[in-house]
Amino acid sequence: MRLRTKIGLVLLTVALIATGKYVYDRHINHNFMTITEGKVYKSGVIPPDEIKDYVEEYGIKSIVDLRFPGTGDTINNPELPQELIAERDAVAKIKGVKYFNNGSDQVPNEENLKMFFAIMDDSANYPVLLHCYHGIGRAQMYSALYRIEYEGWTPDEARKKAAFPVQFSSFDHGTPKGEYLKNYKPRRAQRGE
Repeated sequence: MRLRTKIGLVLLTVALIATGKYVYDRHINHNFMTITEGKVYKSGVIPPDEIKDYVEEYGIKSIVDLRFPGTGDTINNPELPQELIAERDAVAKIKGVKYFNNGSDQVPNEENLKMFFAIMDDSANYPVLLHCYHGIGRAQMYSALYRIEYEGWTPDEARKKAAFPVQFSSFDHGTPKGEYLKNYKPRRAQRGE
């Protein structure tokens, strides 16, 4: 076999493996990832009929839905998006699991941070699943904030682990999310600790 043909077959094999991994991660596993074993996980949307499987496998006690900024009260608001209602109702059927909607933009505001910290400061809420639509934007942002606030990572370390590769991602230098994380001041630093 000629060298070009061998190289072509190797490249084709690598492309097929990468495509298969992408399809599995994105569409079958919902971009589910362990942030800290037994404490924090992140994902994209998990279909309501599959949530219980993840809860049971990972011992999840709380689900933080970061979709739909500005939805506010998820209990009494009659105009909620159907996807949010379906997830909230599916979680309500699982004994011992709490559902929180902390609808956030890609870069959190103070209200979102306040709610996030209230959830994460309560040890009874762990293990926690953080999710957005695809698991690669807001879920990654809040995972980075968790690592900074609760695991002592520096903002830049957390930013660099927010996406792979970080270069050319929405967490790169000069992007709103990248700059937000680079300049983020942890609560301990704000208190002068």
